[in-house]
Amino acid sequence: VAADEGILHASGSGVPPVTKDYCIIYNSNWVSLPKTLDNATFRTLENLTSTVLCSSSEAPSGVMKDKAVVVMRGNCTFLEKARIAQSLGAKMLLIASKSRLSAISDNKTDFEDVTLPVALIRYSDIVDMQLVLGNEVNVTLYSPPLPEFDYSMVVIFLIAVFTVTLGGYWSGVAELENLKAVASPGERETRRKKEENVTFTPVTVILFVVICCVMLVLLYFFYKWLVYVIISVFCLASAMSLYNCLAALIGEIPIGQCRVTCCNKTIEVRLIFLALFCIAAAVVWAVFRNEDRWAWILQDILGVAFCLNFIKTLKMPNFKSCVILLGLLLLYDVFFVFITPFITKNGASIMVEVAAGPFGNSEKLPVVIRVPRLEHSASTLCDLPFSLLGFGDIIVPGLLVAYCRRFDVQTRSSSVYYISCTIAYAVGMVLTFVVLALMKMGQPALLYLVPCTLITSSLVAWRRKEMKKFWKGSSYQVGWMP
Repeated sequence: VAADEGILHASGSGVPPVTKDYCIIYNSNWVSLPKTLDNATFRTLENLTSTVLCSSSEAPSGVMKDKAVVVMRGNCTFLEKARIAQSLGAKMLLIASKSRLSAISDNKTDFEDVTLPVALIRYSDIVDMQLVLGNEVNVTLYSPPLPEFDYSMVVIFLIAVFTVTLGGYWSGVAELENLKAVASPGERETRRKKEENVTFTPVTVILFVVICCVMLVLLYFFYKWLVYVIISVFCLASAMSLYNCLAALIGEIPIGQCRVTCCNKTIEVRLIFLALFCIAAAVVWAVFRNEDRWAWILQDILGVAFCLNFIKTLKMPNFKSCVILLGLLLLYDVFFVFITPFITKNGASIMVEVAAGPFGNSEKLPVVIRVPRLEHSASTLCDLPFSLLGFGDIIVPGLLVAYCRRFDVQTRSSSVYYISCTIAYAVGMVLTFVVLALMKMGQPALLYLVPCTLITSSLVAWRRKEMKKFWKGSSYQVGWMP
């Protein structure tokens, strides 16, 4: 039995009336709701959440007649509640639930004698309705069609392409500085040790993917504890990343360079204030992370800084390592999105469950770029008020873009690899959004991003007759890297 998302439109008694929309779950096999408010009928809401309405004696006589009634979810079935409410003259039945909203399911034939609309609503929304609109509230139900496209995806696209482009360019700048450095044995050895700490070899790539798999499974089973570990790690890592990004910009400004000495070390005062600012930004996000009106902006800023720093710092030694990393993570993405529903008891994807917070957990993992949906729909109210893109969908292809940029620098190839791979990433994002709009379900973006970027990079290397060098890394890398 299918469940559908709809909207409860509530209006207060003030002048002008204050209105607000809330999520409902209903069953379109039992009742057909209007698609717009133009054809909707308003009813006065009678709040009977002190009862579960499992017997007609629980409701005061005559209080339900021609009204919309809200009662609590209880041990009796939706059908029993609906028949009692209808017999007492109610015109609409809302069932308030303190747990996660689920599908309304009963035998369709049993509902043939029930004519009033029946819908599930969050109990917290009923409380909010009273606080915002007062005790005298008129409500109606409707179910607008899902929009074909939401313009928040354009914002997501711009953020993703900007981050990948800037991260790859920054990695190339760092590589150029290394090449221009004085080639003394001491400095070369120092750079070698530094590169070893941030370079992915094929073995470490495989180990990294295994850790990702184990972590995702642990999150699925122990989410309510591990989510706070992830939040803590994100705060620390994003604060450091934001500092590194802003410090690189400040370093280009020749003002405010006064220094202080502490513990035999000197540091610029402006960097101290910058560090305090970055820590404060992470702390403010941690405290107000569930504030949907503006906290998403701070999360996106911290997330972009995290992705930029990751792409710039972690270096792929050659195209071979890129293929292994992107290929394994593509399989990882597809398995946990499309295959795990056949394994889990509730038939849900492990990836989707962890992203949404398993079992209705209110805490969400801060590993996504999120932008509020701009098109009004029931999904916006019910469970997807934001368009989301995981950090991995930026970082993983971004590492390939960064390798292409460094290869351009090392071979002086006029940024042909970097530009081609960046355009391929943008095309892959567009393809992801097209499939998302057509299938109307969440998609593993790497399914489209990985083939686009890998195939494009390979074609450029093949066309330039540099595939062997591109696959193994430049002579500069091979000459001194382990």
